[in-house]
Amino acid sequence: MLFTHALVLAGLAISSSAAPVEERQTQCSAYTLINIRGTGESQGESSGFRTVNSQVRSQVSGGSVYNTVYPASFSQNSASGTRDIVSRVATILRSNPNACIILEGYSQGAAATVDAMSELTGASYDAVKSVLLFGNPKHKSGLACNVDQNGGTTTLNVNGISASRYSAGIPANWVAKTLDVCNCGDGVCDTTHGRGINAEHLEYPRSTSIQRLSTNYIVGRLRGTA
Repeated sequence: MLFTHALVLAGLAISSSAAPVEERQTQCSAYTLINIRGTGESQGESSGFRTVNSQVRSQVSGGSVYNTVYPASFSQNSASGTRDIVSRVATILRSNPNACIILEGYSQGAAATVDAMSELTGASYDAVKSVLLFGNPKHKSGLACNVDQNGGTTTLNVNGISASRYSAGIPANWVAKTLDVCNCGDGVCDTTHGRGINAEHLEYPRSTSIQRLSTNYIVGRLRGTA
């Protein structure tokens, strides 16, 4: 597989009332954008996040990009990507305990990112300022972090191809700092309006609205204004 929003902002406002979270929101003098690509993309920065990351770094100083290392193969076995995300967060924090982290995942990479959430606890959890997901196979109906390509609600109540009543999906404590963007009709994250890998699933890198929405979200989280 290669592949503003009132509900999310309301959730963020509630979560930011806790002092420890708010304290971290003011300390992003250094941050790393950890991105993980979708199936078939070459090792390196995912096409979905190149524009977002460039725009974020131009607006907020102190940023670097880490490209998660894993096969991104058609077997859909993303376990090594999940391990690399968890390992990289720990490595960054050993070097700089005050560093901020942004997690980004596209398609299979989004699934690997969701799987990493339950393993990022304590200081690692606190360091992650936000999570940005595109075309998430584990997109689960009804979560406050669900938005469509315009930051709206057309994909609020849809499920991805790997979502089920038995799958954990995004943990409850991660919802307030996640933006799960599902382009309406993307058959990977929106099985109600689309089937499988289609044009909508490949649209994220080219969509001006998605790129703008995502850039504004991350910049706001880094600056502590969202």
